[in-house]
Amino acid sequence: MSEIVLTLPDSLAQEAKANGLLAPELVASLFRAEIRRRKVNRLFSAADRLAELDEPLSESEVQDEINAIRADRKAD
Repeated sequence: MSEIVLTLPDSLAQEAKANGLLAPELVASLFRAEIRRRKVNRLFSAADRLAELDEPLSESEVQDEINAIRADRKAD
């Protein structure tokens, strides 16, 4: 398990603490949700780029895109 230190404005830290937002379980859940949201955004961005192409991708280009997404998933 890793420990992180956040530097926040005092008022934000106090409000977050008062609302129970600094609990490790909740922070982990927030991070997971944000990571998932970013993955979905990357997927839709890739789909948008593909939709903008004038000519269809070759089989090797499709495979390159698939490999890039798989590598990105492994990195996360």
